[in-house]
Amino acid sequence: MSEDRFETTGWDRDQVRRQASASGTQRPHKKRRRNPLLRVLVYLVCVVVASTLLAGIGWLLANDLCAFNKEYKEVTIEVTQDDTVNSVSKKLKEEGLIEYRWFFNLFAWISGADEKIGEGTYTLNTDMDYRALIVGMTGSSGGNLSAETVRVTIPEGYTVTQTISLLAENGVNTVEELTDAAENYDFDYSFLDENLKGSVSRLEGYLFPNTYDFYVGENAAHALSRLMDEFNRQMSDDVMALVEDSGRSLQEIITVASLIEKETDGTDREKIASVIYNRLNNPSYETGGLLQIDAALVYATGHTELTESDLEVDSPYNLYTHPGLPPTPIANPGFDSIRAALQPAETNYYYYVRGNDGLHIFSSTYAEHQQVINSLG
Repeated sequence: MSEDRFETTGWDRDQVRRQASASGTQRPHKKRRRNPLLRVLVYLVCVVVASTLLAGIGWLLANDLCAFNKEYKEVTIEVTQDDTVNSVSKKLKEEGLIEYRWFFNLFAWISGADEKIGEGTYTLNTDMDYRALIVGMTGSSGGNLSAETVRVTIPEGYTVTQTISLLAENGVNTVEELTDAAENYDFDYSFLDENLKGSVSRLEGYLFPNTYDFYVGENAAHALSRLMDEFNRQMSDDVMALVEDSGRSLQEIITVASLIEKETDGTDREKIASVIYNRLNNPSYETGGLLQIDAALVYATGHTELTESDLEVDSPYNLYTHPGLPPTPIANPGFDSIRAALQPAETNYYYYVRGNDGLHIFSSTYAEHQQVINSLG
């Protein structure tokens, strides 16, 4: 009975094997153990790739949200009674005002744009960020509204404070909002010194003087960014090659350019640049490396007319007592002054004074300089 049982069991096993083979069922086998180090490396690669993609996507979305780096274009958009936020975003996309409809729709949903956008015909442009586009399409039924714009010319040699006041006077935004953005906004420009965050001086020299079209009530950070974007455009590869060849940093070049800008009415920029560099490069000369430029002290004190007591002010911008360059530019120079800072004249001048005819008179020694001053009466 025991043998029959074993024989039967053995027969049954063979039968099972034949049935399994016929049905394609495979016998379970032991899995090969993977290298744990390889899995860690693959994981890290995936994390890096994902992070890079997310960072890149985030930057693209931020550019679209803030309307950065877009070629200027003005278009007319008609919003009808049948339009929804989704159909409006399609029109904006078709006209090149936005790139990512889904992101605009998300922003519109968060900001309640469906209750703000009204029926009408609106004039919009590529300088408008998402908020501005929505504000620009705010109106009542049957309205014919346009986003109000204003053209502002920033003069060469204006300081950040003067530029902010000019923008505020033209309704771009308030002095308070513009100042707060200048001091605290996280701008993404490599030339800004983040150690100066909290001071408007961190933007000094980089708000490029030019003529701009702003919309009334424009986002403060965006308005200032457009001036710095223009500075970036002016600093072409050829210009940056000259900066590198100069052996000085971009900040030093712009600081020298700002001194030139404030010391001239448009003449003798290259000669004034030569005086500055001669003093900087030869501190053992009779000037002792002191630039002695009044404009830097005016920047520090806010006094347009300097007094004897001003000359004793303890400030790094007092170039009568502190050798070398001031800690930041003292104004926003135009391109002619930047070029002079990069390509100064070759002279042996260390002094200059404005003559009675408005032109500068240059001297190599202090004795010569004093003779010129005495001759001018």
